[in-house]
Amino acid sequence: MSRKKITKAKRWVVKVGSSLVTNNGLGLDKAAISHWVEQLVLLQKRGVELVLVSSGAIAEGVARLSLNSRPEQVHLQQAAAAVGQMGLVQAYESYFMQNDVHTAQILLSHEDLSDRTRYLNARSTLTTLLKMHVVPVVNENDTVATAEICFGDNDTLAALVANLINAEIMVILTDQDGLFDSDPRSNKEAQLISNASAHDEFLMEVAGKGTALGRGGMHTKVSAAKLAARSGADTVIANGRIDDVLIKLMTGDQIGTVLTADSEPITARKQWLAGQLTSKGSLILDAGAISVLKNSGTSLLAVGIKNVEGEFSRGDVVSCLDEEKNEIARGLVNYSRVEVQKLLGHSSEKIIELLGYSGDEEIIHRDNLILS
Repeated sequence: MSRKKITKAKRWVVKVGSSLVTNNGLGLDKAAISHWVEQLVLLQKRGVELVLVSSGAIAEGVARLSLNSRPEQVHLQQAAAAVGQMGLVQAYESYFMQNDVHTAQILLSHEDLSDRTRYLNARSTLTTLLKMHVVPVVNENDTVATAEICFGDNDTLAALVANLINAEIMVILTDQDGLFDSDPRSNKEAQLISNASAHDEFLMEVAGKGTALGRGGMHTKVSAAKLAARSGADTVIANGRIDDVLIKLMTGDQIGTVLTADSEPITARKQWLAGQLTSKGSLILDAGAISVLKNSGTSLLAVGIKNVEGEFSRGDVVSCLDEEKNEIARGLVNYSRVEVQKLLGHSSEKIIELLGYSGDEEIIHRDNLILS
């Protein structure tokens, strides 16, 4: 059924990795980019709405600036991205225009998607472009992103875009045939995982590490699939060097690894919460509160909170942790850190007595809380 869903899906997010759009770090592979464009144009002609998430800006900048390798300093990465983005966008624009298809450049940072208003604006822009049969080309805004706010890899960005536009399928193209049950580079007996649930914990155990050009490895792809699944999107991890790989996927070929959502899509607001990669603080919960959150879907009350970490204000995103600091959930808090510190461990009836004024009964309302 997962393969059949791919053949019928009408809204795709396609992510192409650095290793596929560059000549081993020696600038852009124009022939490869032209081939991606031809496939995307054909998919669009068959009624598929497409958003392309493309890596390669920093790698192209490294080549243009004659740097020996990808720089580690953030300001040098930003400079390389600014230079390389020009070449990357020019290449896509040129090849799409040869096929009479318009493109749009969309640069996003985590701040754009962490702010609710900017998140909704980005969604409106992307959906409008899709209705106009324009192919948005999305990349992280590396020129302004810092280590604290960057997505860290375009796999995660692609998943957040899939949530943003309610895509049915996310395709991550890489230089590997898919996800294997062990590392195929060291184990010749490794078997390709054809189908699995995006929530299968075993997948993270077998995921590998990234390459020199890109920031993501298989572990980021598995994490991205889990994130995309929140809006009901299945994920395909496939080898981008297979001829006409996108067309073959659309026609049902058994290519790559399909990671299925296996759950009902969550609400748009909770999709946004799930996409928050950073939190302002943490609430340490007792076992009773954890059990209630996991099994009953209720709000978080002060009585179940044991400790508070970080600095946050009303309306900020905070993480809910167990005593071993594992994240259980996250949500929008109704009180500041100082207020929660006064309330923790007490029942809601004591809010007026402890604070001197009335407030919400819940520290985090269930409508603003999502399990991790």
